[in-house]
Amino acid sequence: MNNLIVKNASQVVTCSGFAGKRGKEMSDLQVIENGTVVVTGGVISHVLKEGESIPINPSHYKVISAEGKALLPGFVDPHTHFVFGGYREEEFAWRMRGDSYMDIMNRGGGIVNTTRATRAASEDELFAVGKQRLDAMMQLGITTVEGKSGYGLDKETELKQLRVMRRLNEEHPVDIVSTFMGAHATPAEWKDREDEFIDFNINEVMPVVKQEKLAECADIFCEKNVFTTGQSRRYLTAARKHGFKLKIHADEIVSFGGAELAAELGCLSADHLLQASDEGIRAMAQEGVVATLLPLTAFSLREEFARARTMIQNNCMVALATDFNPGSSFSASVPLLFALACIYMKMSPEEAVTAFTINSAAAVGRADKIGSIDVGKQGDLVLLKFPSYKFLPYHVGMNIVDTVIKNGKEYSEE
Repeated sequence: MNNLIVKNASQVVTCSGFAGKRGKEMSDLQVIENGTVVVTGGVISHVLKEGESIPINPSHYKVISAEGKALLPGFVDPHTHFVFGGYREEEFAWRMRGDSYMDIMNRGGGIVNTTRATRAASEDELFAVGKQRLDAMMQLGITTVEGKSGYGLDKETELKQLRVMRRLNEEHPVDIVSTFMGAHATPAEWKDREDEFIDFNINEVMPVVKQEKLAECADIFCEKNVFTTGQSRRYLTAARKHGFKLKIHADEIVSFGGAELAAELGCLSADHLLQASDEGIRAMAQEGVVATLLPLTAFSLREEFARARTMIQNNCMVALATDFNPGSSFSASVPLLFALACIYMKMSPEEAVTAFTINSAAAVGRADKIGSIDVGKQGDLVLLKFPSYKFLPYHVGMNIVDTVIKNGKEYSEE
């Protein structure tokens, strides 16, 4: 029945709410000292303060004594590319000697390199490596993850990636929000025919993805020398007509109008945003677009970090994500994510926790179901080894997750 009581946690960090938090709201975690959380049938049924009696028969529940440990919502990673074939360790070495991300991409590396390996991999091979990656993410406290296609760039492989994610969602405890990203780059066979490639995605691939219910969201890489704002508008407008929620890779390399386009189209989220303009930031805040920031990617590429403080001061809803992928961020390190967000992006520990729980849930359209410890939400929880959430950025680079609870079922570190 997935009945569980987590009793006497030093902190119950509720992040309470059923929508994302903007600006100053991100600092309010609504912490309950020495609290208890009850999960009944996989759903949170009671959130109790110190001294309140447990209004159920505990003999029907597994009980975890959580003295000296902080309890948080399960982490939500709202931007990854975790289903892929092959690796790009050689390209990392090239970047370390000074080659830029776009230089490598322009000479046939980058996304197109991974495309070759992903096309060659079987569905079972992608499933096996995807499962291993989800296992590792779960040990770090991630209980829901967004996964994008985009390493096929042809109909067959794009569908293969999304079918693998559907299988993993059915068989693995971690929930997967799938995103169709057929417009991740232009493959060699479509070189100099980007408009036709967009048409191909709209007319040939997108309808099948929708018909087979393989994705909830659609995404595109809106960037100089990748896809223009005009091409991105056309692709995303078509995706919305099919009923997909909209996401966009925006303003990563140069200021390109991606944040403004996200606001214009009412996208669920705009992601990266290292070079987002002041106008774009204000527009996203006004339209309620989640600004999903990816500090591990900026760190790996040795780029300046996105302007989290400016976004929060402009009343944006800021989320964090790992961007786990084989090129620019071959890491799902939650400890490093928190450290970079606080130390280099100047987010407070409270803002960082909000950004990787309720706001990251909003970035995948699920803030009403996950991302906080509220009655009626999924019983997705993370119990830390320390008494405070402030240890997440403070214990730099170390995994401090003691126990992961998914739908009321306990998964202890082994």
